[in-house]
Amino acid sequence: MPELIDVDPGELHLPPSRSQGADPYKLARQLAKHGDSLDGMPPLQVVRGKDGYLRINDGVTRATRAAQVRPGVLVPAEVIQDLPQVDVSRMPKVKDTLP
Repeated sequence: MPELIDVDPGELHLPPSRSQGADPYKLARQLAKHGDSLDGMPPLQVVRGKDGYLRINDGVTRATRAAQVRPGVLVPAEVIQDLPQVDVSRMPKVKDTLP
């Protein structure tokens, strides 16, 4: 059963497929549409890896927008899988790729 938690989006690790960070076009579109509001933002989907580190599964652009416009503000996330053997800490964090 999924677990809902609050996380600092800047501290989340990126998935290998998005190691460069959010798509700039999608990020600009979200910023234009939502500005600095996080109201109504769907929970990020994350995977919990080795040592409890969290990696984004779905929501890289949303996490980047939240970390950029409201640094340090916690957002909801859904832990969809525990993979204690996977070292997700080798991937960059959202805050490392902010524009």
